[in-house]
Amino acid sequence: MKTAAILVNLGTPAALNTKAIRRFLREFLSDPRVIQDIPPWVWKIILEGFILPLRPGRIVQAYQKVWLKEGSPLMVISQAQVAAVQKILEKSDPDISVFSAMSYGQPSLEKVLQDPQVQNAERLIVLPLYPQYSSSTTAPVFDGLARIFKKQMHIPELIFINQYHLHPLYIKALSQSIHDHWQSQGRSDLLLFSFHGIPVSYCERGDPYARACAETVEAVAKALNLSEKDYALSFQSRLGRQVWLQPYTLDFVQACAQRGIRSLDVIAPGFSVDCLETLEELDMQNREAFMAAGGEKFSYIPALNDQSAHIELLAELIRAAD
Repeated sequence: MKTAAILVNLGTPAALNTKAIRRFLREFLSDPRVIQDIPPWVWKIILEGFILPLRPGRIVQAYQKVWLKEGSPLMVISQAQVAAVQKILEKSDPDISVFSAMSYGQPSLEKVLQDPQVQNAERLIVLPLYPQYSSSTTAPVFDGLARIFKKQMHIPELIFINQYHLHPLYIKALSQSIHDHWQSQGRSDLLLFSFHGIPVSYCERGDPYARACAETVEAVAKALNLSEKDYALSFQSRLGRQVWLQPYTLDFVQACAQRGIRSLDVIAPGFSVDCLETLEELDMQNREAFMAAGGEKFSYIPALNDQSAHIELLAELIRAAD
């Protein structure tokens, strides 16, 4: 049986300019799964009147700090992931073809599903690259599939992997990455696990994201034999005035320095690929805040990206689903 496996990430602007960033933001922030608690007509006024005219100019400056010659980090690394996973599967599962798609921007899920190899596949495995399920990230991938399949006469057998936050190979990959960092860079006073935040109200209505983040952290801490004083959990990338999951990463790193923690190791387990939120916000903005508050050493541990242990995890998730 021919199988197509699609690795889906959030997406990225197509180019390093305000026009491309505005186009991406409009698509991303118009998704009702992303903005759930504000009446649509109110949000449209905010989006069109304030965010889209003002925010792209600031974001392009942030992207300039991390943009690669080949394109955005998320796109470049995502392509490397697909090539690496395909290479592994060719040896054991040659009937599986691997693709990359984005929830917003290009290559869109709809465009990838039109690829002849995907059209001819009898089985479709969709793997959103969000280890911890959330209604604001994983669910939009399913929504996109549903919209596309509503137009089709033939729907392939569909396997949707909605989370893998406790998969043994995921915990092993994170633990090994942290251990290797400590071996090469030394171990800091505290290890901080920073996840992308969501509004508390989402969790109150049943989103299991916060619990999944905590479970991932506890599993990694157990694998590394950490005590409670050795690590902490925080949430970054807050948007708007709603109450989001806390503690907020920026506030937390400043408080750490102020209470005498001189060195900090930070990892972002919810990001399968390094992107603007990890490279510029977490590693640059939070580093600056920590050092300004009295810290002496801030070490960012990169996302799993195309590390061999991560690629093996992704390949195994696909194998197990096939």
